[in-house]
Formats: sequence, structure tokens, C-alpha cells
Amino acid sequence: MLEHDVIHLRGLEFYAYHGVLPEEQVLGQRFLIDIDLFFDLRKAGASDQVEDTVHYGEVYDVIKTCVTEGNYLLIERLAEEIAQRVLGGFACASVRVEVHKPQAPIPGIFRDVSVEIWRGR
Repeated sequence: MLEHDVIHLRGLEFYAYHGVLPEEQVLGQRFLIDIDLFFDLRKAGASDQVEDTVHYGEVYDVIKTCVTEGNYLLIERLAEEIAQRVLGGFACASVRVEVHKPQAPIPGIFRDVSVEIWRGR
């Protein structure tokens, strides 16, 4: 497999209720997800058939379910859940998941807080 073949999904935005603080679990906030799906794309490139690739619309649905239906204290746990469900449901060799929490409850000026994990088979 060519390790640099990758499908990117960037800036998937959801409103959800993850966080350690009770207010986060009641009020909720925005979360943004970036994911890279590492998969040999040569067959899809030759065949032009969706069944020869990872269907990113279906991956989006899995991520949406993870983010909006689960409730986790840590974004590390949310990232792990996304990675495991995507690896379990699709033929990716590996994934990179980044969960952004731009309104994290930090007393200061910042653009973003995120965690990034890499998982493979």
C-alpha cells in the first residue's frame, strides 16, 4: 500500500455535550473533527467505482453519531471512539483523528484546543 494515499475530511462541525464541567454537559458547545483515512486508492482511481474506496459520506455519518449521541468527559475519549468505529466499519489501514474544542473552558485568549490520535489495524 502507498502510505501517502489518504482521504481527508476537514472541519466537520457538530454541537454536542462533552466535557468535565457540569455546565459543558448541560449547555453544550461546538466541536470540530478532522479525520484522515489511509487507504490504497489505486483500485478506485482505476475503476471509478465507489465500492473500491472508503465512502466518506458513510464515514461522516459514523462520526456524527459518535459526536452527537455519545457523552464523554474527555475529547481524548471522543477521538478514540471515532477512530475505533471508523476502523471497525471501513477498510482503512489507519486513521488520524483530531477533535477540536474551540470554546474549551480556559480563562484566557486562545484559538483552539485539540487532541490528535493515530490508530491502525
